[in-house]
Amino acid sequence: MIVLKFLCAVITRSLFILVSLLGVWRVTMVKNSSLYWLLTILYLPLVVEMIITLKRRKGSDYKWFSPAILLFLLSIIPTIWILELHHQNNKSTEEKCTSLHSSDSINKAINISHSSNETGNHLERTVRFATQVCANDWILALHQILLILLIVGKWIMPMGVGFTRDQLSQLLLVFVGTAADILEFTSETLSDVTNQNPLLVYIILAVWTWTMLQFPLHLSVLTSVKDDPEAQGGSFLSHHQADMWQIVETLFIQDGPFLLVRLVVMFHFKIVHQMLLFFAIKNLLVVVLNLYRLVVLIQGFQSTL
Repeated sequence: MIVLKFLCAVITRSLFILVSLLGVWRVTMVKNSSLYWLLTILYLPLVVEMIITLKRRKGSDYKWFSPAILLFLLSIIPTIWILELHHQNNKSTEEKCTSLHSSDSINKAINISHSSNETGNHLERTVRFATQVCANDWILALHQILLILLIVGKWIMPMGVGFTRDQLSQLLLVFVGTAADILEFTSETLSDVTNQNPLLVYIILAVWTWTMLQFPLHLSVLTSVKDDPEAQGGSFLSHHQADMWQIVETLFIQDGPFLLVRLVVMFHFKIVHQMLLFFAIKNLLVVVLNLYRLVVLIQGFQSTL
């Protein structure tokens, strides 16, 4: 069992480093500078954390907080910022590339890579294909891989002491929903950016970074006093810890900021279309419903006093 914990802990962090390394490689390619390999320095805290976790905690993660996920995010977020900003600043000058929006384009790119050098090895053909992919598809793929790895990584990472399988399953379901909302936010809003709105890119990336920082926290599955049938009394927060964190998360970390950004896009940058309006209404409904839930919880608690 201990060996399995060690193995899962090492595999998870190795995948984190591998994906981050892929992002840094892409940065060096688009920037055409080997100086960006210095971004790999950001992996050192993750390696140190792995050594400390294996030595002191036998590979087990913490109960309500995951340092490994936080350090992984800190290592890959600067890479995505650089790629996004470079892409937005060079949209008009980018060379012809291969889009991944259809199976035909993917098959065509693979055939070209194979026929261009029949004697080349598989790795060379793979690298050639990767360099042909359009910048926006590269960035989208990196976003998708990042979110999937956060979910899978948390799943296979050894659980912290006192963290049950039921809580883990709840947390993973929360992660899946959160990841889908974040990906939809970045892909939809960044597609609205024009060359005349560089400020909008910074706003979107700043909000995206802020929302990503909820993944290291596992407070949405906190055990409240209400979950213990023998517990009586206590404050409102002790009775509704998980509910309150979910409401705070929605209002200040996810749907609230998403709504503000979309309102800024519509009223300040004068960009309005059907999908933007739909998602803005959706975020507004989520915010209003969570405020309504907060009122219901407070009234329910007061009725028990």
